[in-house]
Formats: sequence, C-alpha cells, structure tokens
Amino acid sequence: MSDADDRQRAEFPPTGFWRRWCEDAAAPVLPRVDPAPDDSPPPPVASPTATQAAAGQDATPWRVLIVEDDPSQALFAESVLNGAGMQSQVASVTSEVMAAMEQLRPDLVLMDLHMPGLDGAELTALIRAHADFATVPIVFLTGDEDPERRFEALDLGADDFLRKPVRPKHLISAVQNRIVRARALQSPAAATHRHPATGLRTRPQMLQLLSTSVPGARDGATFFVEIAGIAALRDRFGYAALEALLTDAGRRLGEVAEPHAAARLNDNTFLVLATGLAPDALAPLARQLRDGLGEHAFRVGEERVRLRTVVGYADLAQGFDDPGAALTAAEEALRAARSHTHAVAAWERPVSVEDQTLSDLSRSLRDALASGGLQTAFQPIVAVAGGNDAQYQVLLRLRDARGTEYGAGQVLAAAARIGAILEVDRRVLEIAIGALRRQRQENRALRLFVTQSPATLSHPGHAQWLLQSLAEAGVDGESLVIDVRQEDALVHALSLQEFCRDMVQAGVQLCLSQYRFGTEANALIGQLPLGYVRLAALYSSQLHEAAIRDEMRSAIDHAHRLGLQVIGQQVEDAQSAATLWMTGVDFIQGNLVQRPAGELEFDFQNSVL
Repeated sequence: MSDADDRQRAEFPPTGFWRRWCEDAAAPVLPRVDPAPDDSPPPPVASPTATQAAAGQDATPWRVLIVEDDPSQALFAESVLNGAGMQSQVASVTSEVMAAMEQLRPDLVLMDLHMPGLDGAELTALIRAHADFATVPIVFLTGDEDPERRFEALDLGADDFLRKPVRPKHLISAVQNRIVRARALQSPAAATHRHPATGLRTRPQMLQLLSTSVPGARDGATFFVEIAGIAALRDRFGYAALEALLTDAGRRLGEVAEPHAAARLNDNTFLVLATGLAPDALAPLARQLRDGLGEHAFRVGEERVRLRTVVGYADLAQGFDDPGAALTAAEEALRAARSHTHAVAAWERPVSVEDQTLSDLSRSLRDALASGGLQTAFQPIVAVAGGNDAQYQVLLRLRDARGTEYGAGQVLAAAARIGAILEVDRRVLEIAIGALRRQRQENRALRLFVTQSPATLSHPGHAQWLLQSLAEAGVDGESLVIDVRQEDALVHALSLQEFCRDMVQAGVQLCLSQYRFGTEANALIGQLPLGYVRLAALYSSQLHEAAIRDEMRSAIDHAHRLGLQVIGQQVEDAQSAATLWMTGVDFIQGNLVQRPAGELEFDFQNSVL
C-alpha cells in the first residue's frame, strides 16, 4: 500500500479534513471518477451557522463539551466537531466536568458512558441537578454492544445514544439535530407559537414539552380535561356548531389554566401540564379547571350552554420514567372521574399488601410521634461469667389502633417513608435517658444500648443535642452505648468517626452490631473507638455448620485482641448458649435469657446461664 493510501486511511487526519462535510467547505481536489449509473452523492450535512441562520437563531458557534477519557476518541470527536464549525472542548477527568460546564456553558454534552471515577450515569445526574444545565442535551457515546444499554442510557437522563465507532457525518448530524431541537424549545418563538384559533399549545409542541418536563419531575401534574356528553351535543347542534363550541372551550381553558401549558388532544379532551406546584395545590387546580369550563356560559347561536367537565390528574411526584406513563396515569384518573360525584379524580399508584401495611403503619407512627405514644422494650444483656452489672438493649416498639405491635425494623421502614428517622431516633434516646435518670435517682447502676441510624448520627448538631440531654438529666455518659449496624457503619465510617470524637470525651461508648468476620469489618473495628461488638445473628442460628463456628471463633478472637467485649445475640436455646460460652463470648442476649419487656426488672445478681 502506498503512502498516499496510508494517509487516506489514517484514523485521525488533520483537523481541517473534517470540514469536507460542511456546507461552506472548499471543493476537494480529487481525481475524476465516473460514477455508476445508479450512484448519487450523499446529501450535504448543513453547517451550524447555516442551520442557525435558517432558524433565525444566533449565529455564534455551537459549544460542545466532550467527556471522554480515551485520548484518541476525544481527539476524533473534537476534530470532527471543530471541523464542522462548532466549538468543542474535552474534559478527560470526571472531576473537571462541572468546572468545564461552568466555563464553556455548552449547548450539548457528548459523553462516554463508561468513565473511571464517576460513570456516565452519575455525571448525568450531577449535571441534571444543576439548575443552569437541567435542559442541556446529553448524548451518550459508547462501544457497548448490548442493545439493552440503549434503553438504560436513555433512562439515565440522556437525550440520545450513539454507538462507537460512529461515522463523522452521523456524529455531526446527531449533535446538530439535538442542539436545534433544544434551542427551539427554549426560544421566544416556541413560547409564542400557539394554535391560531384557541391560543393553546399545538399537540406536537405539547408532547415535546412533556418529554423534557416529565422524566425526573418531583412536583406538578398532568391533567386530562374532558367535556362530557359530546355525542348529545353533536346531535343537538351539528358538527360545525359543535366545533365552534369546542374552540371556544379551548380558548376558555387556556385562560383558566394560565400560566400552565395547555393543548387540545382530540375532539373533547384537553391536556394541561402544570409544573412547580406542591402536592396540596393539585386538587384545587383540578377543581379550578372543572369550574372554569363548567360554570362558564358558552354561546351557541341564540342559546347559552354550560358544559359538564371531568378532570383526572396524575401527580408527577409519584415518579414517571417517561411522558407516556404520566399520560396513561392521567387517563386512568379521568376514567375514574367520570363516575365520581365531583367529577375530579387523582391517579393513585397500585400498591401491594406490603406497601399498604407500610402506609398504614406510617400513619400510626405519625400519630404516635404527635401524641408521645412511641414505646420501647428492654432486653437484658447478661455476662457469661456472672456479675451484678445491669445492662439492657433498648428496642423500639409501636402499637397501632388495633393493638398490633410492630418491631424496630418495621417502624424504621415507616419512619423512612415519612422522613422521620431523626425524630424517631431522638425519641428513643429520650426514653433511654429518662430511664437512666430514674435509675440514678434510686442509686441503681444501669447501662443501656440504644440503636441509632447513621443518618441521625451524622445530622448536624445531633452530637451536641445528645450531650446536652445527658447533662440536663444528670446522666453519666458511660451508662449509654450507641449501637450501629456493621452494614451502615461501613458506608458511613467517616461521619461515625466524627460523632465518636464528640462522644468519647463524655464517656459514651459505641457498639458495632451484626459484626461478621471479614476484611472490611475487621479494618473498621480497628478504626472506630468501640467498646463492644454484637455478633451477627447467624452465629447463633447456624452453629450446626462447622464453617460458621470457625468463622465465629475468628471474629471473637479478633475482637478480643483489640480489647473489645463480645455480645452473642438472638440466643434461643441452651445448646447455642453453651457453644457461645465455650467459644469465648463475654455476654449473651436473647429469648433464652428473657424476652423483651417493658420494665427493667431482670435479676442480674442471681441469673445463671
């Protein structure tokens, strides 16, 4: 192969080479080749400036941020886009992306789906979270062969998906089309382009608006507004008069719905997209749309007509992945509204029995927090070698109106649902500190283990609140042990270390619960200022397996080498207790010792295991 052929086949020719696809490029000097009779030249790809001029847009070069860690791929995309008259910039390190976004203010982001550090999905979420860049088109570029990745990429918030290797003209076309579409939606002309008769948005324009507004939305709703009895109106007035009436109704609906977008979907159904509304404002808007049409007297010839209007809506806060799902939900609500007394209905996501139970429990928890009805139970933690030290684990409990009692796991799931984890954790601490204060007044020593979530421990001011509560109650910090699950502690190790620094000076200790022997867990307990570890429940329930027994021995030995005391939990039978005792645990906790109770009445002095 000749040198000339090598140059023609070079993967990355000079920058100017890519301008051959641009409308304003100089004609290339090529040897004459007679085309075959059925050959036809490909249509030229319009340059950004030509496309912008045709659309009446600002003719400044389009700006594209290329997020790509592979230098050759980044050079390829940069050369193609620069050669097409665009202004492109490469960010090869994920930590530099947001700074580059601020500096370049791009019209589009071309992003590799697989990036070291933050991947394309995480970067997309980061960009979308920035108010200035929420609507900037993002096009993923990846060599992944899996066809499912196309749909996954779009679900992540991307606007388009290109698979490597991509031909230069395809890359230019994809970038160009996305920028034109985004600018068209944001232009003043798009805002004023309305249906000439009703003044409403056109149907295609409304669907485009939905495609950019619905995914990821957390407020507002889609409303279906239907004029009922359309067949009877047609028989009464005829087609022409009915169409004039519906045009008047559309015009009226646009006035009532302002400032929200509205469009006519078919003969007698309209769509309203309201964004930026809190959940408690949706039902009033639905009634406003119903009454705005239903109470207005429309003129048809010499008659005055009032239209019966039905409204169904879907709250976008329920989370819809695409506009079609939001429209389907609003349509289901509209069907329900047709038989509703007030002709208004909201869509409700179908829930399983488990979800319904959790929803009911959330309401009971909210009532209990308001009335001070949250409860606790106490389970003794007994020293294997015997002793007089009274110590209990504080267990969260909630009893609903029917008398059903729920344990800590269920209650905390309900608390997470209503955003009340901090309130619940503090209430449990208040109960524990109150019990410690009463025991102190009776000159009885007591130590309580209280479970807390990492979100609570890392909450600003929580450590100071706890220390102040102990001081006000006159309770010694050494009588309180904060219990944290190993799974949570591994994720929140840094915030736990900060919390512990505040607690150690006051004597408050930390217990790592659900401890299971392993590299990460062993490193963790060496970093935190722990006093205790509570073994994972499987060490009590699966002691018939030799591998589990061996692992438990390693866990206990490792904890003892670090000077920690070990608690064996969920001990239900004497055989498990004996095995734990022989393996070297310091304390035993479980129903074999005593079931959780509402009082602190266990006889530690005379207990025998």
